[in-house]
Amino acid sequence: MLEKLKKIEQRLEDVQQKLADPAVYTDRELLAKLSREQKELTPVVEVYRAYLRAESDCADALEMMADPEMKELAQEELNRAKAEKERLQEELKLLLLPRDPNDGKNVILEIRAGIGGEEGALFAADLLRMYTMYAERRGFKLEIVNENVTELGGIKEVSATVEGEGAWSRLKFEAGTHRVQRVPETESQGRIQTSAATVAVMPEAEEVEFSIDQKDLQIDTYRSSGAGGQHVNKTESAIRITHLPTGTVVECQDERSQYKNKDRAMKILRSKLYEAEKARHDAAIAAERKSQVGTGDRSGKIRTYNFPQNRVTDHRLTGENKNFNIDAVINGDLDAMIDALTVFDQTARLQEGGE
Repeated sequence: MLEKLKKIEQRLEDVQQKLADPAVYTDRELLAKLSREQKELTPVVEVYRAYLRAESDCADALEMMADPEMKELAQEELNRAKAEKERLQEELKLLLLPRDPNDGKNVILEIRAGIGGEEGALFAADLLRMYTMYAERRGFKLEIVNENVTELGGIKEVSATVEGEGAWSRLKFEAGTHRVQRVPETESQGRIQTSAATVAVMPEAEEVEFSIDQKDLQIDTYRSSGAGGQHVNKTESAIRITHLPTGTVVECQDERSQYKNKDRAMKILRSKLYEAEKARHDAAIAAERKSQVGTGDRSGKIRTYNFPQNRVTDHRLTGENKNFNIDAVINGDLDAMIDALTVFDQTARLQEGGE
């Protein structure tokens, strides 16, 4: 591990030297690549250098113990340096885990109402509001692409894009079935009802990653539904794209321009097909993994929002770490839960040998 860390330190020094050359600023692509690499390597090297300092402190303390007058003080320093060295060693193991190649990508987010009828649709709307507020907190840009709403303000289904640095790394654990337990506003007897909604999270695929044969596409235009006044009645700007080999259908009616709707629909279609292909490729590995975090298994209940008990329980976590305050979560404060899931996933990968 130390040999690998030494090479990473040397690489960072090389990158920093290149960034110090004014000539690199004439090549925007190279500048972006080097800046990104510097950002990725710096945290690892900082912890590595702190580890080396702790190792040096251990050696100094051992030397001091040869002096009888300094032995007690040296023992305290040795204990402190050893503890710090062990802590940093564990941190380095996590930092050296293989990085998710999708972590830097934007996200396609889909929410669909599940069991519970209108209450399920209202819960889906609550989830959309929750993710919208979370995106604002993190500085992400969430834009609705397609939305099917109910008369009472619920959502049957909605597709959105989430753009921003770290969007996938923060939202990838949200895929799955979300269950809610509460008294619906329409319930006169005060009875608690259980409803659900499913969340799908997909990394946005770039065109270079997954090409689509235009002959495999059926593209239909139609008039947008919902708000929009005269524009809705006069312009067939909404787009429906069907991928004939797989039967995958994507609709987009959010933009006024037919061109913009088509461009956005193609982005989502490409991401869906890329995700399906990736899922097939990863099926063998996924079957062997003990952790279900981030697999996107929509049949599995991942979280329960229990309003009467004022708590959200994530079923992938254990002990007291699995419960969170429902008011904070439903208002977009997801970081504590996502941090816990990230640590859980990292720990599971370490136990599996960094697979």
